[in-house]
Amino acid sequence: MFEALTEKLQGTFDKLARKGRLTEKDVDEGLREVRMALLEADVNFQVVKGFMAKVRERAVGTEVTRSLTPAQQVVRIVNEELISLLGAPSKIDLSGESPHVVMLVGLQGSGKTTTAAKLALHLRKQGQRPLLVAADTRRPAAVEQLEILGKELDIAVHSEGTAATPPQICGNAVQRAQKAAYSVVVMDTQGRLHVDDQLMAELELIRNRLSPAEILLVADAMTGQDAVRVAQEFDQRVGLTGLILTKMDGDARGGAALSMRSVTGVPIKFLGVGERPGDLETFHPDRLASRILGMGDVLTLIEKAQEVFDEEQALEMEEKLRTASFTLEDFLDQLQQVKKMGPISQVLDMIPGLSSIAGEIPQETTDKQLVSIEAMINSMTLEERRNPRLIGGSRKRRIARGSGTTVQEVNQLLAQFRQIQKMMKQMSRGRIPDLMSMFR
Repeated sequence: MFEALTEKLQGTFDKLARKGRLTEKDVDEGLREVRMALLEADVNFQVVKGFMAKVRERAVGTEVTRSLTPAQQVVRIVNEELISLLGAPSKIDLSGESPHVVMLVGLQGSGKTTTAAKLALHLRKQGQRPLLVAADTRRPAAVEQLEILGKELDIAVHSEGTAATPPQICGNAVQRAQKAAYSVVVMDTQGRLHVDDQLMAELELIRNRLSPAEILLVADAMTGQDAVRVAQEFDQRVGLTGLILTKMDGDARGGAALSMRSVTGVPIKFLGVGERPGDLETFHPDRLASRILGMGDVLTLIEKAQEVFDEEQALEMEEKLRTASFTLEDFLDQLQQVKKMGPISQVLDMIPGLSSIAGEIPQETTDKQLVSIEAMINSMTLEERRNPRLIGGSRKRRIARGSGTTVQEVNQLLAQFRQIQKMMKQMSRGRIPDLMSMFR
């Protein structure tokens, strides 16, 4: 997420930091590079213009020139203005009587169906009882896709095939929710072009009949400036209450996220950051700004960790690390837990000081490596996992045969494990280890 923009901004701030005291010319040169970085990241031109005017007004004043750490002051100003640009946090509205109706709209291929399932799962984690509605009767297999997702997540799906119209399906779904005590109705509507008047009128009919608490536009972040125009059109026709930006994990530019809130005035409520059901993040402007500036996102990392790590296990692991009794068995367990948090590159992106290397690790490479590591450790005896020093030549050959790997790969794993033990010692002393060495 935002790899290219983050890299350019960090480069600019590093240059300013090397200058020490800053003149107005130094600041202007730095801000020119920030402006170009934002434009190259596909941020709307008018948004960039307004943003840079606010930053410059503060950056060339006494706030920076009289500061003992002027470069850090520039970073602080950019961070604060980014947060202002992204808007205040906005939660999904579940006030009033249930069932609360949430209607998802958007273009074809924006990811509405998978997002509907992710949102329903998110709401269930918040204590709600969601009902998914398959109201996309035109796209082939759309109804079946939502039914499959609902079955996998154990979330009820209301569908009526292709005989009924979407407004009828949505109306019947709300009646079912009222009778069966579902608290939220999440409607997956037909993807449509914003210039398709007939289909847009259909959305207006659903809105007028059911008065949804939320009308959320699901927009593909990789469409850049088009996403901004689409949001404006949908907002004019149906009155959006929020945005969900999908495919944020695949967009190195990220300009849409910085543009849409400012241009439309509609708040971003969620970010889709992966393909897994749990890869939907509540939008926090301050956390996103921190990631963009390469300062990580510790709060989101902690939240993800709390979802997958048991507190008792964490305390036990802390004790093992402190007493240097961390084994290959523990290593395997930790790998499996970290995998639940998402791709390694996403995890690194949230760690301050390491986000700059997140984009350097190809995801397919790390996925393959993790599978091989698991196979090798599973091919070891319990004694070998607990005491890797026992693993000599003959044992390495047996482990390689059992895991479908090579002796060289077994040697590499053992070397990595020693490196991790060293890394843990460094972290316990407050030093940032060289994580890239694990993937060389």
